[in-house]
Amino acid sequence: MRFRTQLVVAAIVVSALAVGSLLGGVLQDGGGSAAVTAGPVEASFAADRALTGIATAGGTDTRELERAIRERPDDARSLVLLGYAYQQRWRETADASNLPRSEAALRRASRLDPADPLAVIGLGSLALIRHDFRAALVIGRRAQRLAPSSARTYGLVGDALLELGRYEDAFRAFERMIALRPSVASYARIAYARELLGDLDGARAAMQLAADAASGQREPTAWANVELAKLDLRAGHHPRAERHLRAALTLVPGYVFAAEQLARLEAARGNVPRAIRLAQRAAAAVPLPQFISLLADLHARKGNRAAAERQVTTVGVINRVLAANGVRTDVESVVFDADHRIGTGTLVTRARAARADRPSILGDDALAWALARRGRCDEARKWSARSLRLGTRDALVFFHRAEIERCAGDRLAARRWARMALALDRAFSVRWAPAARRLAAGLR
Repeated sequence: MRFRTQLVVAAIVVSALAVGSLLGGVLQDGGGSAAVTAGPVEASFAADRALTGIATAGGTDTRELERAIRERPDDARSLVLLGYAYQQRWRETADASNLPRSEAALRRASRLDPADPLAVIGLGSLALIRHDFRAALVIGRRAQRLAPSSARTYGLVGDALLELGRYEDAFRAFERMIALRPSVASYARIAYARELLGDLDGARAAMQLAADAASGQREPTAWANVELAKLDLRAGHHPRAERHLRAALTLVPGYVFAAEQLARLEAARGNVPRAIRLAQRAAAAVPLPQFISLLADLHARKGNRAAAERQVTTVGVINRVLAANGVRTDVESVVFDADHRIGTGTLVTRARAARADRPSILGDDALAWALARRGRCDEARKWSARSLRLGTRDALVFFHRAEIERCAGDRLAARRWARMALALDRAFSVRWAPAARRLAAGLR
């Protein structure tokens, strides 16, 4: 299969570059952006942004750059830096008003200096943050024409292709990126490519290279440790995941992305009150939908029904604010609404539209789940099969398939898929792991 061939090539490239790094190869990258909504693109771009020099553990202050622009309105370089700084502020605070500010600064910079690839890369990063993947691809291609030897442009293009379901092209872009510059950002993309193809051990090896490349830089190293912890959690290796999360919190005290994963780990251990405290801390610091959704599920697990419903309502409010600032969270919103049976009358229509905008395996799974929750089981099964076409090993997607088989009346298949989900990680979801255990035991 062509995808497998691409993965082998990626493995060879990574191995070769690992040797090169031991011999003193270049291990720095820049550009890109960080998004704060959950998802693969955001994860890899977090690494890019962490390496630009704008990110700081104490938060990004844009006031000096804003003052410089007031004094020199036509300073294209300062405008570019300001545009990136606003994207970093978005990552740090989840304040979506930073995104239109970033766009205004970067578009102005690009008008002043149309040949500056950094302004164009920034606009492409912004399109990815907003989940406008077709625009990101167009902008990324333009950036490649301006800077054909820049590794950053291949990351931008590859991420857009990935979310548009063009996996072979995306993997080729990532291979070219890592060949041009081995870095946290490029290793992370290879890790995600391997993860998509079901090679969790290979994904972890590539992410370890990302962590090694980040050595000596606090936030990039903390980020890489969190990503390693996620892979360990997905594989059910909880003690190792905790070590990585503790290391991240030592490097960056209060690091919200580590706190979120530690909350999931504590929930897996049955310590729900501790998990709630950690999730509350993360959500209070940076009110991201995924943090608040986790908090809702934890409250529901604890039996705090009113508190859970308040968090569900909050997620809806945040998604509307994001939409008002140009961020498309349609796929994520469909899955969330399907989980909570919100807006069921229009759920399938919204899922089809979301999948059309984002024709990836994530879009396929979201549509399958929406169809299943509406009782359209045979249609759901087709889309579920499509979501698994790369060989991805994801316990939540396996659980969705189990529920789809149950919906279709095939109880043996439902039990088999539920057991596959639990074999990866018995605590894969605060909300759905208990249901998977009942289904695997034939109790549903």
